Amino acid sequence: MGYMKYRVRDIPTEKPTGFSDLVANLLGSRGIKSDSEAQAFISPDYETHTHDPFLMKDMDKVVDRIYRAVKSGDKIIIFSDYDADGIPGGVVLHDLFKKIGYANFENYIPHRHDEGFGLNEKAIAGFSEKKVNLLITIDCGIADIDKVALAESLSIDVIVTDHHLPHGALPPAYAILNPKQEGCTYPEKMLCGAGVIFKCVQAFVKKYGTEFDISDGWEKWLLDMVGIATLSDMVPLTGENRVFAYYGLKVLRKTRRPGLVALYNKLRIRPHDIVEDDIGFSITPRINAASRMGRPEDAFKLLATDSESEAGSLAETLEHVNNERKGTVASLVKEIRKIMSERDFSDKHVIVIGNPSWRPALLGLAANSFAGEYNKPVFLWGRDGEGCVKGSCRSGGGVSVFALMENAHETFSDFGGHGASGGFSVAEEAIHHLEDALNEAYVKAGHISIETEDIADADITLDRVTWETYRDIEALAPYGTGNEKPLFVFRDSLISEIKAFGKEKNHTEILFSDSSGRKLSAIQFFVTPASFGDRAEVGKKVDFVGHMEKSNFKRYPELRLRIVDIL
Repeated sequence: MGYMKYRVRDIPTEKPTGFSDLVANLLGSRGIKSDSEAQAFISPDYETHTHDPFLMKDMDKVVDRIYRAVKSGDKIIIFSDYDADGIPGGVVLHDLFKKIGYANFENYIPHRHDEGFGLNEKAIAGFSEKKVNLLITIDCGIADIDKVALAESLSIDVIVTDHHLPHGALPPAYAILNPKQEGCTYPEKMLCGAGVIFKCVQAFVKKYGTEFDISDGWEKWLLDMVGIATLSDMVPLTGENRVFAYYGLKVLRKTRRPGLVALYNKLRIRPHDIVEDDIGFSITPRINAASRMGRPEDAFKLLATDSESEAGSLAETLEHVNNERKGTVASLVKEIRKIMSERDFSDKHVIVIGNPSWRPALLGLAANSFAGEYNKPVFLWGRDGEGCVKGSCRSGGGVSVFALMENAHETFSDFGGHGASGGFSVAEEAIHHLEDALNEAYVKAGHISIETEDIADADITLDRVTWETYRDIEALAPYGTGNEKPLFVFRDSLISEIKAFGKEKNHTEILFSDSSGRKLSAIQFFVTPASFGDRAEVGKKVDFVGHMEKSNFKRYPELRLRIVDIL
């Protein structure tokens, strides 16, 4: 905290009219200049702002193969990734088959620890034994050249649906749906995995819906799953993705799914109040916890079930799994903290710690804790179910972990990510050199920085924090990647009270007073009052950076601020 620098965005020269100055500036700074663009952004239209699915390369071939499979009674496997994109994507195709009354299919989600990402030989051998005729991947497969070739050699047609960037040759699949593949003219290149399979369902309904008595527009009910995936996978919330997130939230607010209703009740979420933060902070972590703890099928069943009694039981299970995940991560953090207390990392630019017994799936969560605390990049490694050394890294001190890995690339078997976070694999014989290699990379590059200047949208005072202002900026939601939540610098803000809250007193609430003496609550999670040092003291006037938000935690809506940093 405190090392970020904030520059207030310049007022755009071109911006739409008919809005408050604040909203017009926010739209203009997002590249929205005309009134028609602003209208399309604020009120997306499903019919006019989504694209014809048949513009996607291989779409005709895919829907015809699915149609033939249904008509022939082929055994179909839906193979989806284990995260909060792949699992909802698997539900989308599951729901289509249920809708048309087709039962000869199975959803398969690989075990994150034992099978890893993407297709694997053991699973494919099992599909062959089951006499599977058609294998459809969701959110994976584009890099699985050998695995797809194996399936095809076993007389299993493979349809790959993915959104990851292809590298080099494509797998020898029957057909591939991926807007990023060469030769695909589909206008929206940045769909998530669930978005790609939704376009497939949309195409199937368009071509064969009448034959299966599917009413026009039925597929819109699947946008709750696409919305969860789009918001979870952090694809840009522009273009068609904005439509999916916008309408996805609308469907989530009136969902027919017993599993979501049960989960809402468990989490005390009021359906009609659901916003993107509820997905990011409550729904997504529970879907991901299932796979991190080796039970991805629980998350899938919760989202797919039409049984209220099963839904209640599964919501309980998922909450238990999430709590178990929290407990496991807490134990892991405690173990790492002990190691750090026994070793001197003061002369290290990069912290590297590992243990063969640690699960790679949990290491990113732990690395996040220490990167912020020590203000240094943290690399943690463990061993997966196949015995491979894998790990996660998080940035600290404004250092790009991706650049570090690039500069020590000969040490890694594989790596990926961006400036703030990443994942990696290391050969057994190289793991003992990882710390030296990364620290040497740091020194040679003379500190590899990520951008440490952030841009705030406007400079305002607490007097402007009103429900009217909030309703103005709420029109630009849903927020996320590519449409960030407006960030404000609040000037000369008087602190009247500082207190810790939460079971473990590990969150902070600061009460600020505006010019009329009105008290405004501002919170920051997972930061204690002591973390601010002398930058935040009662009676002091400070400048701070934060967001405006509506909290529904109490019995009534509360307008509050979310602190990002105190300057």
